[in-house]
Amino acid sequence: MPSKKTKTSTKKLIRPIEGRKIAGVAAAFSNYFGIDVTLVRVILALALIPGGVPGLVIYLLCWLIIPSEE
Repeated sequence: MPSKKTKTSTKKLIRPIEGRKIAGVAAAFSNYFGIDVTLVRVILALALIPGGVPGLVIYLLCWLIIPSEE
């Protein structure tokens, strides 16, 4: 039997230029997972509630690690 090779598209986690509010981290996750950007922003805001520092550190690391669209 011949094997079928399916063409798979590779998703890339990239901070888009359009749709940014601060750094585009929420927009990047929204585009990557195919969910509403508002939901991602609410999740990121909730991560700031228990002390603020853990959520802020995660956001800043994502800002530094995820490449920007250019």
